[in-house]
Amino acid sequence: MARQKKTIITCAVTGAIHTPTMSDALPYTYDDIAQQAVEAAEAGASILHLHARHPENGSPSVDPNDFAPFLPRIKQATDAVVNLSTGGSLTLSIQDRINPAKTFSPEMCSMNMGSMNFSFHPLAKRYGDDDWKFDWEKDYVANSDQNIFRNTFRDIREAAETLAPHDIKFEHECYDVGHLYNLKFCMDIGLFKAPIFIQFIFGILGGIGPEVDNLIFMKHTADRLFGDDYRWSVLGAGGAQMALATTASQMGGNLRVGLEDSLFISRGKLAESNAQQVSKIRRIVEDLGSQVASPDEAREILDLKGGDRVAF
Repeated sequence: MARQKKTIITCAVTGAIHTPTMSDALPYTYDDIAQQAVEAAEAGASILHLHARHPENGSPSVDPNDFAPFLPRIKQATDAVVNLSTGGSLTLSIQDRINPAKTFSPEMCSMNMGSMNFSFHPLAKRYGDDDWKFDWEKDYVANSDQNIFRNTFRDIREAAETLAPHDIKFEHECYDVGHLYNLKFCMDIGLFKAPIFIQFIFGILGGIGPEVDNLIFMKHTADRLFGDDYRWSVLGAGGAQMALATTASQMGGNLRVGLEDSLFISRGKLAESNAQQVSKIRRIVEDLGSQVASPDEAREILDLKGGDRVAF
């Protein structure tokens, strides 16, 4: 497919993997999520990928009542595209997971394209029993090795058909090459229309590894399956974040950073904020001769409905 002229930076602000013990910078109160999202947009992120948390203890939430306090604040303070997660829990049903998107009708939301083992249990070994800030954290992390992240064809259809009246653009999250074929099947039966937006995800335990060879393979596979009918971005988890984001930008793609995906700004050094990660990758992208897309340019590239048609 043709190389686009500008690079879209997505910032994933908090996610549902990392816990408050792992970094003091990870936002979980309504105020902190709103503030860090706005600062990330000011630093150059044109899309904000958002999860919610319980504000008292930082545990992941898909309750629309935990999105409502910060979404209007973000919309009032920035023109960035809001992208809501539909994968915010590894144990709840697809009906629960899509409820925030159904409630708030954002311009974008994530769409996981296949079931998979999804685990981060090795992180638990980094902390002693007395290190955890909140009671829920240790078991949540240590027991993630029993998780199957369910995204069946029926789940995908239900999410697509339920959200279709909202004219939401999906960020199709593909954690392995088979997910691309799942997406092609779903397009063939009419669930999604071009241009689609694919997020290639590397480095999650249970998905494809974070090697450049895998990125090239995923990209070539998508070219073969979708031709000119897709746009793409890269998410590298953990230590792969900046390297794969840089590579994607030089291959003509887009990229995603944020504390959902990595808590670090460089090897062994925790990031101070989401905005710090956005600023770093923006500097790299621009120093290498590319330009960063504004929110309105991202809307044009991805064919979004516009910020005036959301419900928050």
